[in-house]
Amino acid sequence: MPLTIQAVLLGVVQGLTEFLPVSSSAHLILARAFFGFDADKFGLAFDVFCHVGTLVAVLIYFRREVAGMIAALPHLFQPDRGPNARLIWLIVVGTIPAVIAGLLFKKPIEASMRTPVVAAVALAIGGMFMFAAERIGAKTRTEESLTLMEALWIGCAQAAALIPGVSRSGATLTVALLLGLRRPGAARFIFLLAIPAILGAAGSEGVKVLKEGVAGEMAALYAIGVASSAIVGYAAVKYFIRYLGDHSLDAFAWYRLALAATVVVWLIR
Repeated sequence: MPLTIQAVLLGVVQGLTEFLPVSSSAHLILARAFFGFDADKFGLAFDVFCHVGTLVAVLIYFRREVAGMIAALPHLFQPDRGPNARLIWLIVVGTIPAVIAGLLFKKPIEASMRTPVVAAVALAIGGMFMFAAERIGAKTRTEESLTLMEALWIGCAQAAALIPGVSRSGATLTVALLLGLRRPGAARFIFLLAIPAILGAAGSEGVKVLKEGVAGEMAALYAIGVASSAIVGYAAVKYFIRYLGDHSLDAFAWYRLALAATVVVWLIR
């Protein structure tokens, strides 16, 4: 398969699965394993550039919310701060666990856990938790009712997504539903919460890639990955939030279990 087609497909996979609760890291690992994509050219550095594409997608979709938060920055420490300033504090508190987990565990996880076996186990466990959240959560609260402590719990779920197969959106949505949030509001908050995490991941690895230099061929492949993940990522955010207005997460939970079973069959074949 031509390298350009591989770059497009992996960019599409990243853009689609970054925001759906099915784990982008697991899908990228499994796509390479199943289809024999070039792991040297499409390794962690390529994933980082695809993350840049999904970051662009979420920033464009939530441009009004992001602009509102930027405008609210001068009011962060005022007693009568408005909802946008409060949202900033929720995101800051929710980001803390991911920062700590990234500093402590990112390298060990990347060195030993980016495997199909780990991805399959995490996909299955995450799917079962999603089933439970749909049946336990009250789904009556709006995102405006979140407290700082609840944002911290959601942030802990985001930190767990360092493990391939857990899924940032899947883990955070699960916790948000267990806290009683309605699905669309929960999705809006967790996508905004993902912005600093994606930015941090892309920034830390991107600096390393740029220091090592990017050859002409790889620069073109990275650009293809960014573009395809951005386009597909924007559509995924837009339609996933609409989908959650009338549908549960059960379909994604079943998909995770089915994919995990497929990986097991593939491994023992």
